[in-house]
Amino acid sequence: MKKELHIFFTAVLFYTRIPCPKNINHHPDYLNKASRYFPLIGWIVGGINFVIYYLSAFVFSNEIAVILSMIASILVTGAFHEDGFADVCDGFGGGWTKEKILLIMKDSAIGAYGAIGLVLLFLLKFQSVVQLLAEANSIVVGLLLFVSGHALSRLAAVSIVFTHEYSREDATSKSKPIAQKFTWREVVGAFFFGLLPLFTLSFFYGQILLVVIPVFIFRYFLARYFQKWIDGYTGDCLGATQQVCEVVFYLSAIALWKFI
Repeated sequence: MKKELHIFFTAVLFYTRIPCPKNINHHPDYLNKASRYFPLIGWIVGGINFVIYYLSAFVFSNEIAVILSMIASILVTGAFHEDGFADVCDGFGGGWTKEKILLIMKDSAIGAYGAIGLVLLFLLKFQSVVQLLAEANSIVVGLLLFVSGHALSRLAAVSIVFTHEYSREDATSKSKPIAQKFTWREVVGAFFFGLLPLFTLSFFYGQILLVVIPVFIFRYFLARYFQKWIDGYTGDCLGATQQVCEVVFYLSAIALWKFI
């Protein structure tokens, strides 16, 4: 139990800015095992997002509350996944060879593709969350929507680690430690924590389970695209996958509520 807590806090330390016990570090062995808790981190981030939204909605408009919840998400994660999304936009937008793409993604500066991509991503996320929350008829449903979106999108991202090879030959990427090896415990743990909130939400709206289909369709094509151009994935690719699949979750949920 003590070891599992250490692994969990390693995931918290690696994927968020939340303070952890001082004895927690980025040990490669624990980071490999911490991938099982990546979707569980989505529970934490999604829960914090909803709390900020819910409290803010007492004072401000629904739109402002959503923006504040988005800011909270960025602060909690340190823009970990948004940074990866921007790097992927720059790398694949400006590079035409594996070496050039990886070199651009390694650059800390954000180019035109990354800036444009982030603006469009945030606009789409904002509008979709506002519309989705308008459909939620209870606090519990709203909370589960936030948590499910963050958990399922992180499952989609980390599942690429289970099916594809790490692209870089050196240790310069932030996902290198989790790219080396995994066991069935990481796979089972990731899918358990990634799907449980969605199954809970299905007790209120059974059709919500269908969002798994579009989310993993996008995950499939993103992984295929990464494989085609850079022979695998990097940490930035995982971050981009999480962001895209989170938005796909919101859009799919809206479509389900409207047409089914």
